[in-house]
Amino acid sequence: MTENIDISSHDKHIVFIGFMGAGKTTIGQLVAKKLHRDFIDIDQEIERIHQMPVSAIFQELGEASFRKMERELIVALCSETRSRILSLGGGAYMQEEVRKACLANCIVFFIDVSWDSWKERIPLLIDTRPILQNKTLDQIEELFLSRQSTYAMSHYTISSNDMDAETAANQIVESLKENWERNEPSI
Repeated sequence: MTENIDISSHDKHIVFIGFMGAGKTTIGQLVAKKLHRDFIDIDQEIERIHQMPVSAIFQELGEASFRKMERELIVALCSETRSRILSLGGGAYMQEEVRKACLANCIVFFIDVSWDSWKERIPLLIDTRPILQNKTLDQIEELFLSRQSTYAMSHYTISSNDMDAETAANQIVESLKENWERNEPSI
């Protein structure tokens, strides 16, 4: 795990970003349980609010409408004072307003996975991810690689290549607790 900057507030939301299928939701749910915080998967929350699956929103309303819903929800959640664990969809963090809100108000973890590891997951993802529909492997790889530098604008990076979700969650919680203890004011 690499740590890009020092984060001291344990009152902040914890946000998981990364490419679709990297493990953000699975790891985020485990971290939420370990830290006794509520967990919100942004895509699932959008589906709940709008009473339709993300794939239907993409199909019927278009990607621009979905990105607007996503942006409004994330920015609103980031401004709330109740600390939560948030898992963002793979494209959400590409929006500057989302990125700024997350970096300013949250602790952002980039769940990184190599292209070689990720492409093994395609059969599990292809049917449920609208952004992958009708794309060649080369086009998907281009999308994957084009997002890496934006995802790197985070507070922490953890590679999920050779690590199960439980181990990743334990490492995240441990690093947060160490950081919080290191930054506690002396009595």
